[in-house]
Amino acid sequence: MADENTDFPLGDGPASGISVSLTAGTLQAIRERVGKRGVSAYLEKAAQRQIERDNLDDLIADFDKTHGPADPEAVAAKRAKLTGTPSSGTGAAA
Repeated sequence: MADENTDFPLGDGPASGISVSLTAGTLQAIRERVGKRGVSAYLEKAAQRQIERDNLDDLIADFDKTHGPADPEAVAAKRAKLTGTPSSGTGAAA
């Protein structure tokens, strides 16, 4: 077993068993999607995505602190360019 102090990149390193508690409805939905034997892999991927989102939120917060918040109209224009949809000018997702 690897030393707990060893640093591994996200998604790398040996697997470790832990105990987690989920609501019955959440566990049921996961099992319906991936089956009984796919729960651990599903939760691993979900945890990785959440960590990536948390890291992105941290980067955005740091950027906003340095440069101020993004202009909603500029964001809407960039979103329109990326998605190929008309810009609403509000910055809100359609």
